[in-house]
Amino acid sequence: MKNKLKQIIICTSLAIMLLPSCNFLDVADNFEESFKWDSIFVSQRNLERYVWTIPTLFPDEGWKFDKLGSFACDEAFSIMISDYTALDYVQGNITPTNLRAFNIWPGMYIVIRRVNTILANIDKVVDLEDGSREKNELLGYIYFMRAYAYYRLVMHYGPVVILGDDVLETNEETAYYDRPRATFDESVDYVCGELERAAALMPETVPASFFGRPVSGSALGLSARLRLIRASPLWNGGSAARRTYGTWFRSTDKKQYVSQEYDEKRWAEAAAVCKRIIDTNLYSLHVLQRRADSPNLPDNVSKLNFPNGAGDIDVFRSFHDMFNGESPVMRNPEFLWAQMSSGLLNYTRHAFPYEIFNGYATVSVPQKMIDAFRMADGRTIYNSSDEYPYETDGIWNGKNDSIFSGYTLKTNVHKMFINREVRFYASIGFSGAHWPMLSTSNNSRRNQQFWYNASGNAGKNTVRNLPYNVNTTGYTLRKFVHLEDSWGLTGQGTEYENSRRVAKAYPIIRYAEILLAYVEALNNLTTTHTIQGSDNKTYTLSRDIEEMAKYFDMVRYRAGLPGLTYEELSSRDTMQKLLETERMVELLHENARFWDVRRWGKYETTERESIMGMDMDADGLAFYNVVPVNQVVARNRVVDKKLILLPIDLNEVRKSPSLDQNPGYQY
Repeated sequence: MKNKLKQIIICTSLAIMLLPSCNFLDVADNFEESFKWDSIFVSQRNLERYVWTIPTLFPDEGWKFDKLGSFACDEAFSIMISDYTALDYVQGNITPTNLRAFNIWPGMYIVIRRVNTILANIDKVVDLEDGSREKNELLGYIYFMRAYAYYRLVMHYGPVVILGDDVLETNEETAYYDRPRATFDESVDYVCGELERAAALMPETVPASFFGRPVSGSALGLSARLRLIRASPLWNGGSAARRTYGTWFRSTDKKQYVSQEYDEKRWAEAAAVCKRIIDTNLYSLHVLQRRADSPNLPDNVSKLNFPNGAGDIDVFRSFHDMFNGESPVMRNPEFLWAQMSSGLLNYTRHAFPYEIFNGYATVSVPQKMIDAFRMADGRTIYNSSDEYPYETDGIWNGKNDSIFSGYTLKTNVHKMFINREVRFYASIGFSGAHWPMLSTSNNSRRNQQFWYNASGNAGKNTVRNLPYNVNTTGYTLRKFVHLEDSWGLTGQGTEYENSRRVAKAYPIIRYAEILLAYVEALNNLTTTHTIQGSDNKTYTLSRDIEEMAKYFDMVRYRAGLPGLTYEELSSRDTMQKLLETERMVELLHENARFWDVRRWGKYETTERESIMGMDMDADGLAFYNVVPVNQVVARNRVVDKKLILLPIDLNEVRKSPSLDQNPGYQY
């Protein structure tokens, strides 16, 4: 019935039929205009030049303004909808006819078609010898580019149309391009298989001059991430899968797009890829040696040397310096894949106040994220100790500023901001936080405290004629901001008074994520599984609590926190909650949480919670009352399970009778 309806729509929608007849599988490659096919395969040099144009079709992952991620979930907020397309998404304004920047479907299939054309013709290159290192590495990158295009499609749309190695002709009849989508399982199996195929051919490392190019670990990391998603409740049977996709069937054969039967083996498959990455011994957490000004560790934190404790490391710098540009990115052992990002650099400007510090002030962090950070001794704010209390009743008024690892915690901040774990200070700009801005030559503009109360220097009353350039929760993101970073003066330019910013790399995937994914996968096993990896090695996996503690504790120790207790490890539910919170904190604003809350089947719950923050209309102690954000953009957030996935452009769906739309969207 649905298929007939679509055919009727196609026949009657004359306006659509009068549009260019090509669909996403019938798009002429504009690159041909400047680089004819007959010249591409003449030599290895020409082929490589062509291959390395393909990455330009992928986005800068650090450019957050037009992507799903932080602003499309509960870890960030702004009222600047014009800048953050994701805010339009959570308002329910992204539709099959209004996709703004989210219509990546045709662009990724251009990548796929380019790769398939290369694979069909690569043997014509006479100076590229079969079996040579050069050809194998090039093939590895080519397979990776195609797999990465599919990966992005799966992450945004779920089931995809799998072309394999087909080279599609252009300007054929519509029926030639009409192909159904694979199921979600078929899609993930194919993409992960291609990623692991690429990993076998790609180099393990690249020279510093090639920093940003993916390596074998990049491909394996994406495979591990995708396999973890597939193992999670939304896609792996159970109530979340039934509630969300129980009635979603492929129109061509009535097969369910999402499996309704739970399969524990999927967790083992995810764990196996994580363990494969661990066993390469190519990666480790980024740590820096302890210095004279490093913070003291609480008594309950192991003083053994890392990774068995935190005794010999600077826990603040170990975390913060890998994000803010201080540590050399080319030698960071934690990055499975990272790229220098002008988008990320621009993103940090949105953390600075507008009026007097030339920022944009549009990045606000909700209270929920703030409350997820632990106290210095690892306790939550709800169960704090006498030694490291969480207090909400006034200003600290300490005798002296607390100075550690180059960070200054001023004595006049609110008590709720003291005694917190170091990741809090490395990640969050709160009211009264100290911003060094050391690059500016104007000493009077260095070492400022930003105050977000209504009349503060970063408050709503200081922004004239630009009501959208204001923080809305009382918190911003400091994670990627360096001590030197400064943005000049409004009206004078970003270089005013020698202001500059330290270049930064955006971590697309890092080792901490792999460790947490490994522990989560093991935590969900109830029996022993033997997995044959694509590397022809056998991985035997079970819920081994010593293994779980070993790798989870590495992340905790790096943050200066105590390791897991036996009681915590013994409970699967407790561990899952700990893992979810740990990911909130460790991977804050790294494009993880948007997909995490969805794969856990918790999207509708987490998104229904109000966006909370400080009372931005108040001054004095009244400012520190936690209240719902008083903004229309916050009140108009839409919770609808269709927003778990993006819609496919309506024109594409109507041109292809077998191409099913995502649930809840217009056909």
